[in-house]
Amino acid sequence: MRAASEYWSTDRDTSVVVEQWQEMLSATHLKWSIAVPEAEPGGEVFEATVQRWWIDDLALVDCTCGLCSGTRTKRDIAGTDGEFVVVLINRGGRETVAQGGSEAGLGRGDAVVWDSSTTARFVVQEPLSKRSLLIPRAALDEIVGRAQMTGGVLLDGRKPATRLLISYLDTLSAALPDLDRSAVSAARNATLELFIGALRSGGDVPESAIARPALRAAMDRYIERHLADSTLNPTRLARAHGVSLRTVNRIFTASGQTVGEVLRARRLARAREELAGTDRPVASIAHRYGFSDSSHLSRLFKAHYGASPTQYRAAARGDDDSGGAAEDGVGVQRRGAQIHRSGRRRRETGVTAVQG
Repeated sequence: MRAASEYWSTDRDTSVVVEQWQEMLSATHLKWSIAVPEAEPGGEVFEATVQRWWIDDLALVDCTCGLCSGTRTKRDIAGTDGEFVVVLINRGGRETVAQGGSEAGLGRGDAVVWDSSTTARFVVQEPLSKRSLLIPRAALDEIVGRAQMTGGVLLDGRKPATRLLISYLDTLSAALPDLDRSAVSAARNATLELFIGALRSGGDVPESAIARPALRAAMDRYIERHLADSTLNPTRLARAHGVSLRTVNRIFTASGQTVGEVLRARRLARAREELAGTDRPVASIAHRYGFSDSSHLSRLFKAHYGASPTQYRAAARGDDDSGGAAEDGVGVQRRGAQIHRSGRRRRETGVTAVQG
């Protein structure tokens, strides 16, 4: 397996910055002919950075740069080994990309697909942050056969399939350094399927066994962001991710839990964090995370963690007062420490599942 991450950056020496940027792009984004506007006296010096991860034979590349432009000429194409399909995701700034008679102005969250075998050009109009996914044609052929594709295909960022691909790549870039060979291979196959799903007309989210872990990870992140929303339910998850309610339920029950059980466990975990880290009243925490009242939270909390919220808060802070518990302070504190460690293990297990 190749190195998990590689990094490049330009020097502040203006006499070589253009050559450096062209070399960096050619090494990580295929061959380009680059131009950088001449800096005005006292103006900002052009700077650029590139970081690359390998997903088996796919390359995931993040870059930042100042104002510049580039052309992929026939000579550049002839000097490239192999053919590639490239997904470009704008993460900030403004850029125009043109290929095959199509021109797209990209702002934050927009995405476009271009073909390495056809001439292309780009213009960066304001400091840019972008992510590119480089897919060898041979890898794409494994999934869809020898697909005919013209350059300059826009991916609608409003569609669930595009959002899922972008979200999955965010998670994958953070997880890649810790993945073993078999996990990287699985991530590579999921990436290809999610790309095909985003590229399809209509943007339907794929529901194959390869893509389901990515869909589950996206749903888990959505749950974490909306835990305090009482309207969060399986129907809303389905709508947010462009799949059927049946698909949502099937994805969660495959791990042995219903959506309701996952929501309850996550909300209890968040309540536990607030009990230990804030002075917010138990009743307020119960209301914040959708429990009907403090008694409802206390009953579920004690069944899950082995102590009431009041007992847990006292133990987590090392207080001698158990908050009216039948046990003495030392007993509660010991049990609270055990609960805290157990809860942390539960949470770590959940994070591992999300990354998988």
